[in-house]
Amino acid sequence: MDSESSKSAFNQIMEAINAKGVNMIGLHGMPGVGKTTLAKEVGKHAREQKLFDKVVMFTMSQNPNIRTIQDKVAEMFGLNFDKNTEEGRAEELFRSMQRVNKILVIVDDLWEEFKMESIGIPFGDDHEGCKILLTTRRQQVCTKMNCKEIQLGILSKDEAWVLFRDKAGLEDDCSTLNDVAKEVAAQCKGLPLAIVVVAKALKGESLNEWRDANQRFKDSTHLYDEEVLGGVLEPLKLSYDYLKKGINQMTGINDIQMCFLLCSLFPEDEEIDTEILITCGIGVGLFPYVSLIEDKRKKIVEALKKLKKSGLLLETDGADTIRIHDVIRDFAHWLTSTGENRFMVKDTLKEWPHMDESYTAIALWNCSSIIKIFPDKVEFSKLKTLFLVGERKRKRDDFLVVFGTFFEEMKALQVLLLQRVSFSLKGLPSLPNLKTLWCYKCRLKNFSSSLTNMRSLEILALIGTEIDEISEELVKLSALKYLRLSNVGVEREMNIPPNLVSRLTSLQELHVISANNLNLLELKSLSRLTALSLELSANQIPLEDFVLPKLQRYGVVVGEIYAVNREAFIRTLVILDYSSSLSAFNNLFCNVEELILWDVGGQKNIVPSIDEMGVNELTSLHLASCDDMEFLIDTKNDQGSTVAFSNLVELKISSMVSLKGLCYGVSPTRFLQNLKQVSIKDCEELQVIFQIDKLSERMKYQTPLLSNLTELSLHSLPKLKMIWEVKPSHRAIASLQSLKVVRIESCHNLKTIFSPCLALSMLHLQELDISYCDRLEQVIGFGQEGEIIENDCLLYCWPKLRVLSIHHCESLKYISTNTLIQSLESVYIENCHQLIQIYNMEQNIVLPELGSQESLTNLKLILLPELKYMWNGPNHYLHRVEITKCDKLTYLFSEITARTLVHLQFLEIRNCYSLEHLIGEAENMDEIDISNTKDQSPLFLPNLKGVRIAKCENLKYLCSSQALPYLESIEIEDCPRLIQIFNMEKNKDGFGLQNDSSLCCWPKLRSLRIQYCPNLKYVCATTWTQGLQSLESVYITECSQLIQVFNMEQNKHGQDIVLPELGSQNDSSLCCWPKLRSLRIQYCPNLKYVCATTWTQGLQSLESVYITECSQLIQVFNMEQNKHGQDIVLPELGSQNHCWTKLKTLQIEDCQLLKYMFANTLSQGFPLLESLYLKNCPQLLQVFSSTEERDVIGDHILLNVPLLKNLEVSNCPQISCFIVQAQHIEELVLSNVGNSRQLCNTDVPVLNEGCIVVGNHEEVFQVQGGYSFSSIKKLKLRNLFEARVIWNDFAQVVTLENLTTLTLSDCKKLRYIFSPMMARSLSHLKDLSIEGCEEIERLILDKDQVSSSSSNGDTSHQPMSFRNLTWITVTNCKNLNSLFPFGFVPVLPMLESLIVKRNSKLEQVFELEKKVEVVAEEKMKFDNLKGLLLEELPGLIQFCPKGYHFVFPEMMQLKVRDCPKLTTGFFIDSQRFVHCKTKLVEQDAVEESTTIRNAIFNENIYWSRL
Repeated sequence: MDSESSKSAFNQIMEAINAKGVNMIGLHGMPGVGKTTLAKEVGKHAREQKLFDKVVMFTMSQNPNIRTIQDKVAEMFGLNFDKNTEEGRAEELFRSMQRVNKILVIVDDLWEEFKMESIGIPFGDDHEGCKILLTTRRQQVCTKMNCKEIQLGILSKDEAWVLFRDKAGLEDDCSTLNDVAKEVAAQCKGLPLAIVVVAKALKGESLNEWRDANQRFKDSTHLYDEEVLGGVLEPLKLSYDYLKKGINQMTGINDIQMCFLLCSLFPEDEEIDTEILITCGIGVGLFPYVSLIEDKRKKIVEALKKLKKSGLLLETDGADTIRIHDVIRDFAHWLTSTGENRFMVKDTLKEWPHMDESYTAIALWNCSSIIKIFPDKVEFSKLKTLFLVGERKRKRDDFLVVFGTFFEEMKALQVLLLQRVSFSLKGLPSLPNLKTLWCYKCRLKNFSSSLTNMRSLEILALIGTEIDEISEELVKLSALKYLRLSNVGVEREMNIPPNLVSRLTSLQELHVISANNLNLLELKSLSRLTALSLELSANQIPLEDFVLPKLQRYGVVVGEIYAVNREAFIRTLVILDYSSSLSAFNNLFCNVEELILWDVGGQKNIVPSIDEMGVNELTSLHLASCDDMEFLIDTKNDQGSTVAFSNLVELKISSMVSLKGLCYGVSPTRFLQNLKQVSIKDCEELQVIFQIDKLSERMKYQTPLLSNLTELSLHSLPKLKMIWEVKPSHRAIASLQSLKVVRIESCHNLKTIFSPCLALSMLHLQELDISYCDRLEQVIGFGQEGEIIENDCLLYCWPKLRVLSIHHCESLKYISTNTLIQSLESVYIENCHQLIQIYNMEQNIVLPELGSQESLTNLKLILLPELKYMWNGPNHYLHRVEITKCDKLTYLFSEITARTLVHLQFLEIRNCYSLEHLIGEAENMDEIDISNTKDQSPLFLPNLKGVRIAKCENLKYLCSSQALPYLESIEIEDCPRLIQIFNMEKNKDGFGLQNDSSLCCWPKLRSLRIQYCPNLKYVCATTWTQGLQSLESVYITECSQLIQVFNMEQNKHGQDIVLPELGSQNDSSLCCWPKLRSLRIQYCPNLKYVCATTWTQGLQSLESVYITECSQLIQVFNMEQNKHGQDIVLPELGSQNHCWTKLKTLQIEDCQLLKYMFANTLSQGFPLLESLYLKNCPQLLQVFSSTEERDVIGDHILLNVPLLKNLEVSNCPQISCFIVQAQHIEELVLSNVGNSRQLCNTDVPVLNEGCIVVGNHEEVFQVQGGYSFSSIKKLKLRNLFEARVIWNDFAQVVTLENLTTLTLSDCKKLRYIFSPMMARSLSHLKDLSIEGCEEIERLILDKDQVSSSSSNGDTSHQPMSFRNLTWITVTNCKNLNSLFPFGFVPVLPMLESLIVKRNSKLEQVFELEKKVEVVAEEKMKFDNLKGLLLEELPGLIQFCPKGYHFVFPEMMQLKVRDCPKLTTGFFIDSQRFVHCKTKLVEQDAVEESTTIRNAIFNENIYWSRL
């Protein structure tokens, strides 16, 4: 039941989840109030509504296991850990979760402040999209963790009574019983857990019992522990006491209560294995009057069922586990804290606790292997139950080491459970009363010798445990009734000594659940055996005269199979890859409950070949690859008395090549009457599954055939023609009244799914999934039956069908004819080429009752080229619609349907060629009265959140709608005829276009994305742009007719105006987009404004602006026209500067008419600006302007951008100069900036700090103080005609250690590039390109030209080397004399390409740093040079200095042309290495050698290695 408190808390949680800035929500409340239930409901809602990409929930408890939690979370994110430590795993999980945009993490039952980072959960600044919801009993936990606190209160008096009445099964009347019950309910203090537990305990009791319970409530006055349990304690005590009902005495503890208390020994929130619980219960002596283990097991199972019904225990997903609520577990601990039965339970033990000897049960979980002061011996004279468990760790050898003496003084011990424990050499001491020993993953040394000390042992379980051997000493355990062995020892196969098992004559249960060498003939000696679990190989089955004994429970597996439970919970027989006689299993076939036969040969059927009695206890049958089997049953020789498969619930058949059907002959009595699940696949001969026409007359008086069938799955049955062979006269004999799920795939001969008579019975069908059935024509096979149905308009009602999925059925024409489907939630139809209409409502059936899809939430249609219509009726719940490649659809919904789409949130349409608009015109439809339709909206699609439309060639607009209050995103792509998104021309609701209500109001729109819509003029006409308060992202590209994104610029005559007449003096007309982060517009040649009259203070969240190829764009945000339409630089209206504090990227390209970017902007309003790109804007006059004196120096705007990394201004010849202070600049490109005439008389002021001058000035960088520009990586300067120096580094402070690329082009007056000190800092320079710099004489200023007074240390003795320079191009520098200085170290060790062209005065490429006489020839290798080009260099005398011999071993291409004065000769040796030398004296000749041939001087060379 939804209480007001839970509804309020739920709404508060959802509001907090959706709120920005809230990343952690704390739900607190009393124990038992329903925090976990509510948290699960939040998670379920978040998943269903797709609010998050991932939703994960885990429980912390008082002693959380971090590794287990990490594993659970990692599984949700598909992460496999590489690291083993908790910290390493947390780091991996942290990174993995950061890659997911939106995550909800639900942390249940938190007891104290906890750092989520220790698990690996990012939130807050590390991941703004991750929200955490935690539940706790303690409000202070929420406070300490800075949560948004939400309290879950108790139920009101009325709410508590309604819940109590429902759980107690009481009538809503004024009886005396109800009066007493209301008093009892009031004692539960409004706590749901207490209400449920007490109500279930008293359900069905007499009035006197109710009065007694009420009196006991009143008499209890001291049953409170507010810190732990609060008001729930007293109601739980009442329920616990009622477990004694039926027992004479009302004192002491009975068996059911002890069973409950045993459950409290297990860890918090852990699922409890019932087999362990049963064996422990037997060990402590539960139900002593019952002797057989099987009977004790039944009693304990009954007790657990009663505890679950009472609410003291909880169900789990598995049949073999149970769970106890943490509050009820705390209650059990309170019960056992005093009195005769004292329990102690500790988790994550690192120090030995203080304990006295009065405890009767102790459970120590996750004891650290390095536990402090672990005692050698303890005295617990009353201790009957001990659980001792080592710490969970990855390392298998990490055990809790315990000395055998530890147990010496535990003579009363009856149950000992050990996990991850290792014993010392002496083994276990004498434990005379020990009944149950359960060891899991232990190491027990000298275990065999210890057996003599446990003569009373009845139950022994060794699982994954290392022992010395399975010893003959077991025979001395004369009382042993239960033996479980699984993976005992270190070998793969357990070695059981011969004739050992046969001498264990008291055994009632034997479980050997891993490979073994057991001789099955020994089982004949075990006359008391009732339960058996065995894993066998085929070789262990005796060939003749052996039959396994009759058993009450068994799990026998023959062959290696990994996906089958070998436990004997039910009677299970699995036979794999077996071709011998099955006679050894005859005693099992008669009562088998689960039978699995895989690859078993020689059997044509189950009945009578395997069992003549009809396997009537069989509930589950799996058959696979039994190649000889043709039918399940053959009744041709039967006289009509056979009862067969009467209890079969589950049938799975696969890869049965000979299977022809289920029954050969007349179906037997009660045949498949309990069948619920059928799965058949890959049976190539199967033509008909259920042959109902062969039923005998006696079936007419029994339960209808197939009436219990709930799930049917058919896959890859190529010859299947009919699922059911049925006639109309058999309507009473067969029924699909319980059928819920149908899945059919790749049944290519199937034409229909259901016959009409069966379709009438399908009142509970929930899911229908059909795929790849090529010949399927109809779901319901009309015209396929032998008789005429009386009513041609018969209505087929599937009121519970929720999911309809049909794809790749190329012959299908109709999904359903005359079928009423009221609860449909999801429709997915794909690639059905003949489909005309989803619902074909014919003849005299009245609309809108038929075809009314009121519950449909998801609709997905793909590749239905013939589909023309869907339906006309109302739909109040449609949530998501996806339509793709439905070429004949002209509209999606009728107006009647559209007005009821009040919950539609997501709409996606792709490749629908004929679609013109979403909603059909009323005049084209039947006139239907919808006056009584509920939830009819005056607006279409009032809750629409997302629109995505692509490649709909004829779409003109979506619909006529003004207010879309929940619209969050619009994505439209490639719709060539789209004029505007929402049509405002035609308004049937009576709204006039001159009325304020006609303005489009989208207050939650976050994202707008439009591409390739050449006819789109406006996103929406008459948009109230103040209705865009949530807009975060705008992306528009290739919309050639787009004039303005949001049109506010038309007067009543339809004429464009720049500032609207309506409200032009009112601030409300200004566009205010306070959350806009990204604006990207490109290839819109007619765009004039993004939005007219923009209030730039309303753009305080803007982070990125990118506008390119908008040739008509005048101004991005228009504020710069007065009432006469004249441009003004600083607007008359509003002189206040505007600060765009979050802008990071500004990029404007190819906007030919753009004059201003931002008017009236504060230069200091860009503290986060990282990138500024202005390219190809020939009319751009000004980017920034300001009225503040501190922001203007002379005629220059001063822009302080401390985080700027990238600055490019190219081909903006009219731009006004501005000065940039950017200490972290990494990339600078200036090209064709400013007009030289305009700037000739303008001096750049000298500033106190280093800066960059953006304009056409003599100096590019102003170097002041210690400002070194050391962060710059790329520098490109082009067409700066006035630039004479890049930097006047008189102080020699500029170091360029990070510069990688330098490009200089057409800087006509530039005289040099680097100072010597600067050049020596170029350790990372890779690419150097210089072109058209006519005044440059040297690349590096000669040290003589550097003022000695400004020297910052003598660096002249350091050799010049550019150790990373790889590519060099120098062209058209007519005054350049030499390139590089040359010293004793390789100047260019990484050089790969050198191109030198058209440098008329160049004499030397490499010039010696010192004029020193070279005595002996110096040889130098350029190991990486692959390409060398020397071209049109009339003054070049030498390439390498005289006296040097250059070698180029990797040279691929050499070209020398028009270098008439060159004295350097090139030659190739026998290894095809290129060499060069320069003549020492003019007349000297190059010496010949065996490695040098034909040195070339003064000639053109073109050589290639290829």
